[in-house]
Amino acid sequence: MCAPTVMDAVAARMTRRGFLGLLGAAALAGTVARAEKRVAVKGFTKVQDLTHPLSPNFPMWPGFDPIRITPLVTVEQNGFYGNRVDFWEHSGTHMDAPAHFDADGPTAEQLPVERLFAPLAVIHIAERAAKDPDAQLTPDDILAWERRYDRLPAGAFVAMYSGWEQHASNAVRYRNMDASGTMHFPGFHPDAAAMLIEEREITGIGVDTLSLDFGASTDFKTHLTVLPAGKYGLENLAHLGELPPAGATIIVGAPKHQGASGGPVRAFAVWD
Repeated sequence: MCAPTVMDAVAARMTRRGFLGLLGAAALAGTVARAEKRVAVKGFTKVQDLTHPLSPNFPMWPGFDPIRITPLVTVEQNGFYGNRVDFWEHSGTHMDAPAHFDADGPTAEQLPVERLFAPLAVIHIAERAAKDPDAQLTPDDILAWERRYDRLPAGAFVAMYSGWEQHASNAVRYRNMDASGTMHFPGFHPDAAAMLIEEREITGIGVDTLSLDFGASTDFKTHLTVLPAGKYGLENLAHLGELPPAGATIIVGAPKHQGASGGPVRAFAVWD
């Protein structure tokens, strides 16, 4: 955080020559860093934000409080603006790190940065989900995708597009809870999760719903298959229907606080 007085002092002392010198130093540092470790992302012409705005109105898992945003200072009264933000790690569009379901798994800040850039496969089950809220992405869906687009590339991130985001503005509809308290929304079938872990080389999986498992799950077997295998999950993704089923790259701005079981992310897809 930089208060206006600090910024004024910096500006007063920053000559044009000094500024250009800083730019040159920063560029050199960036070049050195890139030489040490490169993450390949091919050239792209299109980009899509995959993130819902994080707000007190976004649907939460039952039993957890929504995000609280409390204004602390304002430009009018204090000369600068800032909020206090309090939230459960698994709020909004967020990551489930392996540690979320595995006591020995890495926390979010321990994931190698290379795994936050991945070939993106979007598998559509929206037509089925429109008729059955308990629809699940199955091994047959994966095989059908591969027949059309070729085998999943190594290191792929596999996302389920169910169209469920259309309900995100209505928490009751998004959770879709019946009289017994059971939720009904789409997710990955555990057999599909097992196939991706055992027979394919993936980085993680993602959904446009509240959970990697479908809403009526009681054993969370998809979580227990994917996360202890060292992979991560993304939940409450947005705009997956705007993407090509194959050929995009996902970029995940992952949480990096200490001991993170997960946390809100800013995820993007880029493609030609």
